[in-house]
Amino acid sequence: MLVTIVLWAYSWIVMKQVLAWAGPFDFAALRYLIGAAVLFAVLLLSRRSLRPPPLGPTILIGLCQTAAFQGLEQWALLDGGAGHVALLAYTMPFWAVLLAWLLLRDKPTPRHWLGLALAAIGLLCIIEPWRPMGSIMSTLLAILGGLAWAAGTVLSKRLFQRHAPDVLGLTAWQMLAGGVALGLFALAMPQRPLVWNWAFVGGLAYSAVLASAAAWWLWSIVLQRLPTTVASVSSLGVPVLGVLLAWWLLQEQPSPLEATGIVFVLLGLLAVSGVRLPRR
Repeated sequence: MLVTIVLWAYSWIVMKQVLAWAGPFDFAALRYLIGAAVLFAVLLLSRRSLRPPPLGPTILIGLCQTAAFQGLEQWALLDGGAGHVALLAYTMPFWAVLLAWLLLRDKPTPRHWLGLALAAIGLLCIIEPWRPMGSIMSTLLAILGGLAWAAGTVLSKRLFQRHAPDVLGLTAWQMLAGGVALGLFALAMPQRPLVWNWAFVGGLAYSAVLASAAAWWLWSIVLQRLPTTVASVSSLGVPVLGVLLAWWLLQEQPSPLEATGIVFVLLGLLAVSGVRLPRR
């Protein structure tokens, strides 16, 4: 989970930079199609089966977790600030807890509710919804993207419970399904032409190989082994680390309220994970 958080947090920095040379949907489609190709290459090299998991649920996961999530977030970025769009995407854990309760009968414990409440306070402090966040459409698209990711998370958990598919195979096939859907959407949407330079190639390589292929594979492992609530709330480490990386790399210093929000999110993560602070 920690490695996944680091890879995804830095990916928002990369995404902000590479969109100077590519349209958002072209970039998203390339990122996930290349990521899927990398995963299929790993399957071949490791001599693992290329047989897909149950195809209907796998395609549905790809449409929710890859195509809808990434497509809606990229669409939101067209008219909204990158930082706030990224943070709104991480309303995902709150949707995931509710969906897991409804679909998986995975009822949160009091400790989970405490962690969610602390994380919600922290996220509100970081997002500051009372301040301008761009258009209403951008805000709705970003939140819908978080809901789509939550749906994909719960569908993945249900597939693991019912069929126990190979984690790498599921990640590859769902990413291919989502990447194809994004590619078709990118072809239909007018965008700026791609500018192929070393900066764009480097950003695309990081996004496709590390932030997509590797990170989504690791995320699938996390979902397989941890309760949905714990995995989902743990992902809130991404916007926290993203704020800190933007401070370090882009000189975007967090405000006192954002710093307070980071503390609350970290307390929420501690509550959900069950880790106790050492006593003196």
